[in-house]
Amino acid sequence: MTAAASLAAPSLRRRMASWLYEAFLLFAIGLIAALVFSVAVDMRNAMDARRWLLQGFLVLVFGVYFSYLWSKGQTLPMKTWRIAIVDRHGRRITQGRALLRYVYCSMWFAAPLAAYAAGRFNLRELAVVAAGWVAFWALLSRFHPQRQFWHDAWAGTRLVDAG
Repeated sequence: MTAAASLAAPSLRRRMASWLYEAFLLFAIGLIAALVFSVAVDMRNAMDARRWLLQGFLVLVFGVYFSYLWSKGQTLPMKTWRIAIVDRHGRRITQGRALLRYVYCSMWFAAPLAAYAAGRFNLRELAVVAAGWVAFWALLSRFHPQRQFWHDAWAGTRLVDAG
């Protein structure tokens, strides 16, 4: 296999299947982390004035999860779908680069969070905005020369076939 072929992006279908699997896994991780946080600070309901602390805690937990596992090469969903993450040259990424990718990955949620913050949309409309934005962001990879996601290009990473 040539060096260029070994750095080719997996199909968009496989990347999105891995993304969906990751969402289910993160839901479970988020529930456990929220439970631990709520017990630790005696937070009894979602309207507690300290909910911003919980949100920050979840961002931190997810950041640690992704930066650690990406620096090892794969998350569980990525292993399942035979996808690995490497730098531009095909080497394992550092935790710093993984953390940078985590920050850039926030683009997946930029429009839905902005729509939520506007407070003008009901739950069904927010779901449509979220689904539309995810589809739009994923399809933008078609315009990247190597068909990578743009947040990977910005972070100096790439998703490749893991074999």
